[in-house]
Amino acid sequence: MAFYALIALSLAALRVIHPLTTAVQIERHVDALIHDRAYHKAYTWRRLDLISPNLQHAVVAAEDARFYVHHGFDWKQVRIAVQDDIERGKSRGASTITQQLARNLFLSTNRSWIRKGIEFTIVPLLELILGKRRILELYLNVIEWGPGVYGAEAAAQHYFHVPAQKLTRDQAIALASVLPAPLRRKPGRWTEYDRVIGERMSQAGW
Repeated sequence: MAFYALIALSLAALRVIHPLTTAVQIERHVDALIHDRAYHKAYTWRRLDLISPNLQHAVVAAEDARFYVHHGFDWKQVRIAVQDDIERGKSRGASTITQQLARNLFLSTNRSWIRKGIEFTIVPLLELILGKRRILELYLNVIEWGPGVYGAEAAAQHYFHVPAQKLTRDQAIALASVLPAPLRRKPGRWTEYDRVIGERMSQAGW
């Protein structure tokens, strides 16, 4: 009860306060210290209206196309993921933007049923307390876009040397294609996935 009270208070504060760091950022820093690796963090906050709509649309199309119609969990994608796992033995993700944000803010990248269970109980609190606009704003600002690169502004500067507000449609799509595996992928090298994201954006009227 104390843990969830703390989470609720944190989320209430996050309605107006920007996070200085996240659980995943701390995890990466600690991991670098343990393995004696250099760690440099690029993390600059930007309001949602200072992040290109191209990137907002590309990220939603890539990561959670039903973001604006579900309440934290996309059960349609969960059913598809389970079916793929059963029929093809192919594991695929079905995490929504809200789930990914909960993981980034409070949990870790380690896969376990315990983490999933906690994440499952936190997600409704995010949806209830923060709302869609703030969830997307937080997500775009804290998500990992490469080793030590967090948020849209840092990613835009790191990969394209432009502010997040000036990202073109193609640049935004290239950045969105990195999100499934940000520590391994680089923008512009996933042309087939870029095409899929572009098609999803067009289908949504973006």
